[in-house]
Amino acid sequence: MQKIVMANNRIVAPQDPSIYLRYTAVHLEIPFACPYYSTDILTPQFCRLNDRTYAAPIRVDVEYTTYLRDKTLTLREESATIGYMPIMLRSCFCVLNGKDEDELARYGECPLDPGGYFIVKGNEKVILIQEELPKNHIIIETDRKGRVTASVMSSADGIKSKTLVVMDNKKIYLDSNQFTKMIPIIVVLKAMGMESDQEVVQMLGRDPRYGDLLFLSIQECASEGIYTQQQALQYMDGKMKYPHQTTMKVLHNHFLAHVPVKNGNLRAKSIYTGVILRRMMDTVLNADTFDDKDYLGNKRLQLSGELVSLLFEDLFKRMNLLAMDIMGKTMSNNTSEDRDGVLNFKQIIERVSTITSGMELAINTGQFGMSRKGVSQTLSRLSYMASLGYMTRISQELEKTRKTNGPRAMHPSQWGMLCPCDTPEGELCGLTKNLALLTHITTDQEDDGPLTKLCYTLGVEDLSILSAEEVHASDSFLIMFNGSILGKHRQPQRFADNMRKLRRLSSSWDFVSIFVNQKQRCIHIASDGGRVCRPLLIADLGISRVQDHHMQELRAGHLSFDDFLRFGLIEYLDVNEENNALIASYEHEDQDDVQRSRITHIEIEPLTILGVVAGIIPYPHHNQSTRNTYQCAMGKQAMGNIAYNQLSRADSLQYLLVYAQRPLVTTKTIEWDMISLGLGRMQLLLS
Repeated sequence: MQKIVMANNRIVAPQDPSIYLRYTAVHLEIPFACPYYSTDILTPQFCRLNDRTYAAPIRVDVEYTTYLRDKTLTLREESATIGYMPIMLRSCFCVLNGKDEDELARYGECPLDPGGYFIVKGNEKVILIQEELPKNHIIIETDRKGRVTASVMSSADGIKSKTLVVMDNKKIYLDSNQFTKMIPIIVVLKAMGMESDQEVVQMLGRDPRYGDLLFLSIQECASEGIYTQQQALQYMDGKMKYPHQTTMKVLHNHFLAHVPVKNGNLRAKSIYTGVILRRMMDTVLNADTFDDKDYLGNKRLQLSGELVSLLFEDLFKRMNLLAMDIMGKTMSNNTSEDRDGVLNFKQIIERVSTITSGMELAINTGQFGMSRKGVSQTLSRLSYMASLGYMTRISQELEKTRKTNGPRAMHPSQWGMLCPCDTPEGELCGLTKNLALLTHITTDQEDDGPLTKLCYTLGVEDLSILSAEEVHASDSFLIMFNGSILGKHRQPQRFADNMRKLRRLSSSWDFVSIFVNQKQRCIHIASDGGRVCRPLLIADLGISRVQDHHMQELRAGHLSFDDFLRFGLIEYLDVNEENNALIASYEHEDQDDVQRSRITHIEIEPLTILGVVAGIIPYPHHNQSTRNTYQCAMGKQAMGNIAYNQLSRADSLQYLLVYAQRPLVTTKTIEWDMISLGLGRMQLLLS
């Protein structure tokens, strides 16, 4: 929220630039009720019973200039409330955070309630996890016409753009909405300063097949009479769709927007374009190198925090535009003598703020913008397991009427990350998924600077000191960090091993992924948000690092799960890094030394491949797979006790079993779910 406000922190009057408003700070307060209610603190139970929204005020510190009667300008600093932000239950801003069972009982809450939902106008709403393609990554696929395409969704510094490179009739073009027609890719490279055709071919590698595939593109550029950077810029300026834009501005801000430009030098973007061309030509030479969109490593999951932040950014910008419009009308309709008392910017932004109503409307209806629908749903309270199932549900942005098998089928990369059983029947089968028991979804790192400095310290060579021929040299690998090229390394496996050793020693880099891709000859380092990962036991020569004395200290309460991470006994692996690991289900001591030496990790417990709801099925491995799927749907409708506070709730529909009984056959997952969620469940698994 602070970054969003500071990126749009200034409102200037259209008629007079000296009249402005500037946001200096933003902070979120704790939820509180109005003075005429019996309580000062706004609690979730109070909101449920009174049809209120459980929200906290958003206050901003502003400074602005305004007129006095003597026509002079003065600067005022005040604090204003621009709206109310719905608060997720059990989050750090929730009044229930950190409370014990006695305090929760005084608030009318159930201590087993997992939280993770919102209360809007008395209704409990869950924002579902959304699937999307990763930002700043190259995706090679074929379009409807059968052409090989490379797309990059760039996102950096508030700029979002899509770069599309197309191979049509063995010629490669840049397809951008900034131009009236597709631009030959060689012309784009020359416009960025790479004028030598020999340098372009060398940048792709020494294999002569790359030069043969690029020959027609080079020939087309020569037929247009383009040999220098100035000629290329003139050619592209003539194809601009919008007259106010220039080719150089488009190359700086829209083309591969996530690649940094230093001192106006576009060489980094030229090299990145060369990587795209090499990836496209690899797919022409070998069809196995196409990117699989159903591969879980090529997806990112958006949590409610990111979705709400995008919604807040849209509403905040809309509020600033309305305030600017009112400022302009006020200054046009009143003389400078009459503006005192009228041109009050604090009152203007408080009056035009649509943040409160916009937030409530989006979460209540599930429509986040024009293209996102069904993002939020009403939390089911028919059973306790139904409530837990909503917290881990994943929604996909695909039409449910599409008869495509790829997105619906199970993918091998989902092992341990997504539940193989918990999915609806019918048209949503496979499109709506659920997380497995121990899956963790990463969030964005606050500062990636120390991590990039460490990479350079471990021998990564910067691109600025490399020639085009050295980029894809046979004795080195490219180092990619969150989709951007850091440089290259001549000992890739040693670099990856050192990075993993340092990750096991640093608590702040627990979710950093190091993936060695032999096909692309790259090492992908990822610290971005939305990746799915899970914890695994680290094994040395097939023997787990977790010994009996560790388990004794865990049972005694002297160690916690965080200590296991800090001591390098357990680590999180995402889908990509699992390709570099060999994971055993159990620790087998009867294997020979060769087999045992290849094992790098051991499962904490194989049953954790199932989700929360599927984990209550007894003996699931003795059932047909479809029967497990049926039970995941029926188990959410089982009668029982939904919560400890079930008699003090005001739900419109409840099914309560008067004499609830324990089942004859139970599972470990039931006990773990009832005792705790998250890291507490992990400690039970280990013990």
